[in-house]
Amino acid sequence: MTLHFSREEYDHRRERLLAVMEENNLDAMLLFSQESMYWLTGFDSFGFCFFQCLIVRSNGDMSLLTRMPDLRQARHTSTIEDIHVWMDWGEAGPVNQLRDLMDNLDMLGENIGVEYDTAGLTAYYGRQVDDKLKSFGNLKDASTLIPALRVQKSFAEIVYIREAAEMADNAFDAGLAIIKPGANDADILAAMQGSVLAAGGSYPGNGFIVGSGKDALLCRTKSGRRTLEEQDQVTLEFAGVSKNYHSALMRTVVVGEPTPRHVELFDAAVIALKACEEQMVPGKTFGDVFEAHASVLDERGLHPHRINACGYSLGARFAPSWIDTPMFYRKNPFVIRKNMSLFLHIIIMDSETETAMTLGRTYLTTDTVPEPLSRLPIELVAVKG
Repeated sequence: MTLHFSREEYDHRRERLLAVMEENNLDAMLLFSQESMYWLTGFDSFGFCFFQCLIVRSNGDMSLLTRMPDLRQARHTSTIEDIHVWMDWGEAGPVNQLRDLMDNLDMLGENIGVEYDTAGLTAYYGRQVDDKLKSFGNLKDASTLIPALRVQKSFAEIVYIREAAEMADNAFDAGLAIIKPGANDADILAAMQGSVLAAGGSYPGNGFIVGSGKDALLCRTKSGRRTLEEQDQVTLEFAGVSKNYHSALMRTVVVGEPTPRHVELFDAAVIALKACEEQMVPGKTFGDVFEAHASVLDERGLHPHRINACGYSLGARFAPSWIDTPMFYRKNPFVIRKNMSLFLHIIIMDSETETAMTLGRTYLTTDTVPEPLSRLPIELVAVKG
């Protein structure tokens, strides 16, 4: 069995979940989020792309319903002992088999929390869950319960987050060594992702963003690569990943001489970053951090060029995204506490002049000011030809 944490750690997490279930008058929960399953039991798989459900009872018992390929996966990577396999069998479907399992567990009429807000439960199966279980028990949306528990990291989790941060720094160095006129985006990506994998890291929850030229203004991955010119720009958003724990970085690298607009946007990004750091302390809210970001950029006339969020929590995540909750956006009331791993990014994309500028790094919150987990200096990086 491969477990990345001690049995005591997993037992403590289960106790915390059971306490929250009691507070919310839940007899059981249906977990569909792979992040929840991993945090609670260590179960590590991409089998959620089909259908799987971990049932957690108020007495602490757990039962997993999954497909045959994940039977051994669960035995090898998790603390789950009661594992059931659903069969691809005509029109029977996994939700019918989930109801049968719940019936065998004598769950009829119970108050049942359901994780709806996850890529592990598609709308197709979510509608079936509601349809087939609405007369079986009292279903309640419990999507936020485990994410609220996961956001504050344990000492053991922080060890992996620091490892991921070192991987991210080294990945940037590997990519920077490739960036020059005539280099291809594909070579930069290969160097950065290869650096993380060679260090024993994992694949990220979403692909690294490597965009150059006009594509440097994009905040998503896209197919197709290009070759860097004598005067160019490259936006990089990427993460080190240790045991599925992410530590992200974001930078825009200038090839050639930075334009006055590059310098202006970078200076604004630095001021916004520092303003956000001042708000990233226990007792402040995620909304407070966003307001600091927005006020700095809007005062400089950059409202049309900024986005409507400036970061989010990071932790152990699976595809399709490493973005975790909560997020820095306007009026988000979630309160910052100690030992949160938070990715703060300042993204300024001026489509009129086709100028990109980004600045982002991951922090660990403390009793006072947040601790940056990256060793990279805050400076405008320019590579001469």
